[in-house]
Amino acid sequence: MKLVLIRHGQSEWNKRNLFTGWHDVELSEQGVAEAKQAGTLIKEANITFDHAFTSVLKRAVHTLNDVLAESNQDWLPVTKSWRLNERHYGALQGLNKEETAVKYGADKVLQWRRSYDVLPPLMLQTDPNHPSQDRRYQAIDQRMLPSGENLKVTLERVLPYWTDAIAPALLQGENVIVAAHGNSLRALIKYLENISDDDIMAVELPTGTPLVYELAADLTVTNKYYLT
Repeated sequence: MKLVLIRHGQSEWNKRNLFTGWHDVELSEQGVAEAKQAGTLIKEANITFDHAFTSVLKRAVHTLNDVLAESNQDWLPVTKSWRLNERHYGALQGLNKEETAVKYGADKVLQWRRSYDVLPPLMLQTDPNHPSQDRRYQAIDQRMLPSGENLKVTLERVLPYWTDAIAPALLQGENVIVAAHGNSLRALIKYLENISDDDIMAVELPTGTPLVYELAADLTVTNKYYLT
């Protein structure tokens, strides 16, 4: 089986160097081009899918749409889940990364960004940008909605979705594509490759570049490569 992971193309806030998290921003012009190129690469590699999964954030949804359209697979049903959303950056969301480093110190901001288990400053639940204020999350137990996450917490919400939805499709011998975000995918990669808490901090995913995993029948990784 093949599992293809793709981080969404560059977003408008990526371009502006802002903490994005669960804020719902559009792809930049470059991001759209990256998504379409990814679809072309998948078509050229002759990879076809049986299932497609993405988050409920439009930069990932639109990336997946472009990928499937360019690879002539836009008929494929798509399943969306909040569990594949980007890591929630708490009160940092919307702030410029460089300006935040000047205000709080580069070491502290690096710890918030890169530490496996250190939480960022939390967002108040009364903040209009808190997930509890967004109607797309109204059907979810409000106690499950984050006010801020680190990679450890992100993995804890991604892993049940892997177990309940993605892995069962792969275990049927089917090919799957997951279009999501840098940190939700890093969490999944940590699990798939059994990467240590320390080593996962050095793992970076380029935007709009398909990462292909070839899996054995028990879903262990037998090969991995980027399409470029």
